[in-house]
Order: sequence, then structure tokens, then C-alpha cells
Amino acid sequence: MRIDGVEIEDSFAEAFGMRATRLLVTADTPGWARIAGESMTGFATSVIGCGVEAGIERELSPDETPDGRPGIAVLLFAMSTDGLGKALIGRVGQCVLTCPGTACYAGLDSDARLPVGNALRYFGDGFQTAKRLGERRFWRIPVMDGEFLCEDATGVTKAAVGGGNFLILARDRPGALAAAERAIAAMRALRDVVMPFPGGIVRSGSKVGSRYKALMASTNHRYCPTIKGGIEDSALGPEVGSVLEIVIDGLTEAAVAEAMRVGVRAACGAGGAASGVLRITAGNYGGKLGPFHFHLRELLA
Repeated sequence: MRIDGVEIEDSFAEAFGMRATRLLVTADTPGWARIAGESMTGFATSVIGCGVEAGIERELSPDETPDGRPGIAVLLFAMSTDGLGKALIGRVGQCVLTCPGTACYAGLDSDARLPVGNALRYFGDGFQTAKRLGERRFWRIPVMDGEFLCEDATGVTKAAVGGGNFLILARDRPGALAAAERAIAAMRALRDVVMPFPGGIVRSGSKVGSRYKALMASTNHRYCPTIKGGIEDSALGPEVGSVLEIVIDGLTEAAVAEAMRVGVRAACGAGGAASGVLRITAGNYGGKLGPFHFHLRELLA
């Protein structure tokens, strides 16, 4: 299969089940809402090193938020409900509660719930008050610029999927980066997904295991161009000078599949092979570790 001259390898991305939630963070201005969202999703690229994966899903207009102010939707993913809960309290407490003018609301409804305001209310030192609107409960926590309004709890989904991915193989780094940027721009128009790495792009793709016993993951040497001439199992031909990976987390399997479909097609755009993109492939572990398999050619057929 080829798209604009770019070969689509007959491979698949192997992904994993995760727990996830969505929060809506509002503020007086879009800028401050984004600052809060960016702060709470920092250091959240991979559960391997960060314990949680997170990102800004999209900006929210005032008519999409509970308090009629501009906002940001944030998605957070973890391997367990307990791990997600701990990350949630730490990040909201340190990055949203502290940010001028913000409020925090549940962005996902489900029977399974994780405390947010219910845990952070103790910061009010006894001066906090509860407020109920219909079936929803909120906490008003006094702070120095007024009050921090935070919903009592947020929903959790157990149907989330983490680790959808594809790799862009190009002649050089500028070509690989331009293709990756096109893919990210296209995927950010979608809902229910985030790309948790810096700018949505990861250059340090990893494999399971290492020759060093203390490491559970190490560099994906088969896709490292600078050593391809010195190893027997390189996956790169002489024409490949740069490889970049995009990793996708989504609230559903369908959301990850759609993001991969949109992202690969965008990466192949702008002239495809003429722009320096040579092949698109995906990372997997032989299908032995993750239950979700996203086959590239099936997605793009």
C-alpha cells in the first residue's frame, strides 16, 4: 500500500487498556485556562517514567463550560484507578488550585468516580463550604484571589486505550519533523484523544527491556539511524536518515483508530514521498503484550 508514494508497511500498533478521566478547567481568560492545563499535564509523557500520561484535548468556548468562562479540556490516563486518582489530586492541587482565577469541573460521567474537590477541600482548613446543583456537588475553597470552585468528583472510564502509535521514516530530520507536525495538527482537531509527548512527537522511541537489568525499557535501536550500519537487526535502509514516532491515548478504541487514520494520511500529505517521507510503520511487541492491535493497512483501506 502507498499513499502519495509513501509505503505503508504491513504492520500494526500494539496498545494497552488504561483508566482515564477528563477534567474541564476554566479561568478568566483563555490564556490562564491554558496555563493551568499545560501545568497540570507537564511531565506526563509515559507511565513508564511519569506514572500518568496526560494532555490538553482541546480549548473550550464559554458556551461549552459549566460557568460560562473560557476553558480547557484535559485527559489523564494511568494503568490503574488508584494511580489515576493519586495523579489527579496531585496535579489539580498543585497546578490548578494554585493558578489565578481557575475552577475545575468533571468532564466525564460514569458510575465509577474519583474524588477531586472532595479531597482538595481540606486545604480550606475548615473554611470550605459545599454547594449542590441538581445531582452535582461542588466545593468552594477560599483562596487569596477569591475562591477555588471544584467539583466533588469526576468520572472514570475503564475502556480507555493507551499506546496507539505510528512511526514516520524519512530521508532527513526536517522532512520527518514536518510530516509529524502535519499529523499532530490534523489529530488535534479530533476529540477523545491526546498525544502526550512534547508537541505530540517522540524521538526516543523505546523497546521493552534492556541489557541493563535496572531498566524496563531502552532505546528502540532498530530504528536509530546513526547505528544502523553497525547492527545486524536494523529496520532501516540506507536512505532513512530520521525517524519520529507519534503516540496516541484515547478514551475509546475507536477514537485511537480514527486518530491514527487521520494522522498517517496527514503525514503522507504535502507531496508524500517528494517531501522526504519514505515509509510509515508502527511499533508492537509481536502482539503478546497489548490486547489492542491497530493494523495500518486495515485502518487506511
